[in-house]
Amino acid sequence: MKKPIAGGAGGAAGLEVALPHPGTSQPAPLTRFLENERLLAGLLLAPAVLLLGVFIAYPFVMGLWLSLSSTSVGNPGAFVGLQNFVKAWNDSIFRTAFWNTAFYTVWATLFKLALGMWLALLLNRHFRGKRLVRAAMLLPFIVPTVLSTFAWRWMFDPTFSVLNWVLYRSGLIVTKLPFLSDGDWALWAAIVVNTWRGMPFFAITLLAGLQTISPDLHEAASLDGANGWHRFWHVTWPLLKPVTIVVVVFSVIQTFSDFQLIYVLTGGGPANSTHLVATYAYQVGVAAGLLGEGAAISLFMFPVLLVVVWVQLRYLRRLEGA
Repeated sequence: MKKPIAGGAGGAAGLEVALPHPGTSQPAPLTRFLENERLLAGLLLAPAVLLLGVFIAYPFVMGLWLSLSSTSVGNPGAFVGLQNFVKAWNDSIFRTAFWNTAFYTVWATLFKLALGMWLALLLNRHFRGKRLVRAAMLLPFIVPTVLSTFAWRWMFDPTFSVLNWVLYRSGLIVTKLPFLSDGDWALWAAIVVNTWRGMPFFAITLLAGLQTISPDLHEAASLDGANGWHRFWHVTWPLLKPVTIVVVVFSVIQTFSDFQLIYVLTGGGPANSTHLVATYAYQVGVAAGLLGEGAAISLFMFPVLLVVVWVQLRYLRRLEGA
């Protein structure tokens, strides 16, 4: 049905608009639902929200409740407030584990950043077999942590250490090095393994950031007389800072909460000297069955990581706003 439009000037007075026929059918309910952006967005986000709730939110809330109770294996326990946290803080082994975790995270992250940056700069150059080298570099990151750590444990073995054998045959040492039998040596050995495993992640991510930097900037700096170091410090590094901060944030989170590497390599020994917060929480909460105390120990990581991530992300926002 057509209806003339009244008014207007000139020929506009004769225009007609087609109106829907009274018998025209309305859109199907499914069509109206799919056209509703809010309902469709909720439907698409529901599986992700469900997974996050079941595997992240629920365990976190349960861990928080356990940390405030005296729950143990076979005993539901009772509410004890902050008693588990106070007991953990007064525990000398926990303080050692907390210090080890901070020491382990700082040095491993620094080594991974320095070596990853160096490797990314090398891989950013053009040479024969570049693709093969890039693919091979990912092997430490691809190999399962437990499997690669067992290989390193064999290399550090006090009796059958291939490293001690090579160093002894080369005349560099006269006695075996206590890679895993001495607490200080064992912690540095764990840092070496963590650096070896995490360096490819840094290198590949930083390499992706280097690919976005225009070569014209380096050419202009070279024409101004800047050498390689000056080009890196004044051109490459400022442009690579946002990517670097994001990588460091992920590395700090993963390294501070590391469990598998220490558990397989040293088990927290010798004499509890290489425990991290995660491994000590497992020993108390799972091995000893004190679920409440173990949960309290593990929750000590949360405020530390929250502060570290907040500081780094705030610095990243300042860089973006500059």
